[in-house]
Amino acid sequence: MTIELLSALVAFAFVTVITPGPNNLMLMASGANFGFRRTLPHMLGIGIGFPAMILLVGIGIMGLFDLWPVSYTILKVFSVAYLLYLAWKIANAAPPKNAQAEGKPLTFVQSAAFQWVNPKAWSMALSAITLYASSRDLPAVVWVAGVYVCMSCLSTTGWTVLGQQMRRILKSPARLRVFNWAMAVLLVATLIPVLWPSQG
Repeated sequence: MTIELLSALVAFAFVTVITPGPNNLMLMASGANFGFRRTLPHMLGIGIGFPAMILLVGIGIMGLFDLWPVSYTILKVFSVAYLLYLAWKIANAAPPKNAQAEGKPLTFVQSAAFQWVNPKAWSMALSAITLYASSRDLPAVVWVAGVYVCMSCLSTTGWTVLGQQMRRILKSPARLRVFNWAMAVLLVATLIPVLWPSQG
């Protein structure tokens, strides 16, 4: 991979991981509800799970969509249903005093598995492979996955810390409830480009 192509890939990866999406909104909500330390498995699940997904998509799964296009529609239906379920969970998260006993942040495995039903993750993976590893050979796909590991570290840390810092503002149960509902609504809003893609 040339320096020019690598630079473009780094910029593309940074922009795609740092912008609001299901992963980042869920990390911010987790940081606000559970704090940084308890959100670490969730962060690692994204940081390792998404690049692993890129590897698998790049070396074979993308071909499945080429051969059987309806599989992408089936994936979309499952993705929408699961995101709606997660939005409901966020909206009804326990207040901080009860969160330690009642609430649980996503585990590493849950977070890594979530990448497979995250519409933004699929869009990012397919776009990155198409643009920066179009040959789908292993070295190129590994470069793309490696860059996403680095960029994910920055993004997951930033969004979790943002949520953690918001705990100071969200000390009252009423404020936290409003925040959680706002996060849930924004999470559902991330489905708009999936359900009604731009025609332009």
